[in-house]
Amino acid sequence: MKIGIIGAMELEVAALKQELTQPECREVAGMKFYDGTLADTPVVVVQCGVGKVNAAMCVQILHDVFRVTHIINTGVAGGLNDNLEIGDILISKTAIQHDMNVVPLGYKPGQVPGLDTLAFPADEKMRKDAMESCSKVNPDIHVMEGIVVSGDQFIAEASVKKHLINDFQGDCAEMEGAAIAQAAYLNKLPFVIIRAISDKADHCAQMDYPTFEKQAAHHCAKLVAEFVKTY
Repeated sequence: MKIGIIGAMELEVAALKQELTQPECREVAGMKFYDGTLADTPVVVVQCGVGKVNAAMCVQILHDVFRVTHIINTGVAGGLNDNLEIGDILISKTAIQHDMNVVPLGYKPGQVPGLDTLAFPADEKMRKDAMESCSKVNPDIHVMEGIVVSGDQFIAEASVKKHLINDFQGDCAEMEGAAIAQAAYLNKLPFVIIRAISDKADHCAQMDYPTFEKQAAHHCAKLVAEFVKTY
């Protein structure tokens, strides 16, 4: 058992790195991987950088170089579901790339040609453990399961938000999760995506995101720290 914990930005992994026991840092492809233990569980914590390419590369390195057995992606996202408010947490059921579009060739929106699934399913046990961990350490925070939609763009327009809801039934939008999910799926690594809502992916997102991102990331970090205790 060895868990890879990925965050796109430093604030999403900083608190977790501080809690590591005897971490060893190794840099690969410009990413710093902190290999140690968290709550007596072997983990590797890494900031992958923003975007799907960075995210997918990070999973492959965790698999090939660090031999992780599970993947957790922690961080913030824009809320799409009206039942999610800023500060709430979403645990992934599935993840899909909303900017993958090969529709003219007969594929469904978001479908990656050559793969046997449209949306990448999170591991059921990891989903369950994440929900229970959140209830334990963030009892005042609303948590739900749902669909993560990912693309290389920050969502801050009502028309785009409507598209992600109508066409993908997305519950939150961000820029890495589905790429991490795809790489984990292809490498047969159980995974889960944990997202704290930092904005509503609308015209206020540019103001709300910098205001609430730190608090949202903190809630995710608390959840992840509790989560690894179950392994």
